[in-house]
Amino acid sequence: MSTLMWITVGSLAAWVWLLLGQGFFWRTDVRLPSRTPPGEWPSVAIVVPARDEAQVLPSSLPSLLAQDYPGRAEIFLVDDGSTDGTGALARSLADGRGGLPLTVDSPGEPPPGWTGKLWAVRHGMALARARTDAEFLLLTDADIAHAPDSLRELVAAARSGGLDLVSQMARLRVASFWERLVVPAFVYFFSQLYPFRWVNRPGARTAAAAGGCVLLRREAAERAGVPDSIRQAVIDDVSLARAVKRSGGRIWLGLAERVDSVRPYPGLAPLWRMVSRSAYAQLRHNPLLLAGTVAGMAVLYLAPPVAVLAGALTGDAVTLAAGAAAWAVMTGTYVPMLRYYRQSPALAPLLPFTGLLYLLMTVDSAVQHYRGRGAAWKGRTYARPEAAP
Repeated sequence: MSTLMWITVGSLAAWVWLLLGQGFFWRTDVRLPSRTPPGEWPSVAIVVPARDEAQVLPSSLPSLLAQDYPGRAEIFLVDDGSTDGTGALARSLADGRGGLPLTVDSPGEPPPGWTGKLWAVRHGMALARARTDAEFLLLTDADIAHAPDSLRELVAAARSGGLDLVSQMARLRVASFWERLVVPAFVYFFSQLYPFRWVNRPGARTAAAAGGCVLLRREAAERAGVPDSIRQAVIDDVSLARAVKRSGGRIWLGLAERVDSVRPYPGLAPLWRMVSRSAYAQLRHNPLLLAGTVAGMAVLYLAPPVAVLAGALTGDAVTLAAGAAAWAVMTGTYVPMLRYYRQSPALAPLLPFTGLLYLLMTVDSAVQHYRGRGAAWKGRTYARPEAAP
């Protein structure tokens, strides 16, 4: 039997295991848990870190200002050294509009050892502590638009379930060709790494959150020491969830129904930057993990179509059948995510090509890291985090 056949059989076995043994990651029915409105609505501080977000603020900030929340809520937008007038635009969007009160402030450049976003979050949390008695903090990105009842539903879910962190994976924008090809796969791969059912299981070690929408109990944040304890984290949402869960907090993560990203990715280049800026950080800047990831992705995503082609050309029925079966399982697990994104299931068989793109993005992330340009975002480059003392 050929080497390719054995690799393909291994790929098929891996896909069967992923289908049944990886927390049913491919299902898209993990939504906000059952929720009962609290008798008294707690106070909430909404913290929005923003750096050069003038393009998207007109589509996102008004949705926060217009939140239909029965309790007290206040917005703290932290302008993280923007050069495009983000802070002034935020103030103008709030002027005369009514709705939730808005404070716009800037913390200055982050000190060594801090990422800009977490330094801005820290500043926003400090403002909230000084000016409100908020029980909850809503940490949301500047490109995220919320339905009018989004905050109310998040708080009700947290109170009903006794949760310390409730996070929703915002529905990302899918309009251009490359967005259709890459964006649903981004969430698919994320859920494969961090199956939502495992994240939401109190006794499980798996922890993750989606940084665009995180409702965090203030007491849990203080107990976990965040954001100071994760100040160097490039993948800050996962690090936040881990810190909260390690400190005894209960966390929940699922797909959003009322939360959407309005950031456009019209071409492949901005999508490439979005993925590659943190891919090697996800692998802890470890060359061995990189090699294993590249080999694993090649076996999972590239071997099946190669086996189908090779089997058809050589008449090797076993290789052809194993490759077709692995490709079919892969395709089937991707269909629910495409439906969640309201895309045609006909895109599902293209997942091997998308997997190849993500493999190349991951390699490029490592290359940029060793060239001193790793984890670059909006004019800042972050070095590998120092080991904790």
